[in-house]
Amino acid sequence: MACVLRLTVKLFRGSESTNRGETLHTGGHLDNAQLLTLVSEARVRFFQSLGYRESGVEGLAIVVGDIVAQYKSEGFHGETLRVQILPSDFNKYGFDLVFCMTERSSGREVARDKVGVVFVDAASRTVACIPAAFLARLKN
Repeated sequence: MACVLRLTVKLFRGSESTNRGETLHTGGHLDNAQLLTLVSEARVRFFQSLGYRESGVEGLAIVVGDIVAQYKSEGFHGETLRVQILPSDFNKYGFDLVFCMTERSSGREVARDKVGVVFVDAASRTVACIPAAFLARLKN
């Protein structure tokens, strides 16, 4: 199944990570499993930037419903990757986080990723509506 992640608006939140030796595939470029690790770290930083932990967003937990990763170019050892994030496609129970990874010094796009986030009531183990307080914090 083909999936292309299109960036339609400017991404607004960002963080940086240095591409270390353990993130490399035997071919000498960024490994796909490590790409997802970098995306997961950026997701954690996104929630932290809003004052939350993934285990506690207005009394709810979040879970990852799906992940899409799309390479745009190779990432190499020692490069610093800038990760920009755009929350999008909100629905009653969650939203998507779209990630754009670029090499800091050249601006070369390395990857695009999408993570579907779903809110969950941990006690009942059922999906929950996006908290209004979270949406308000996101808008600020």
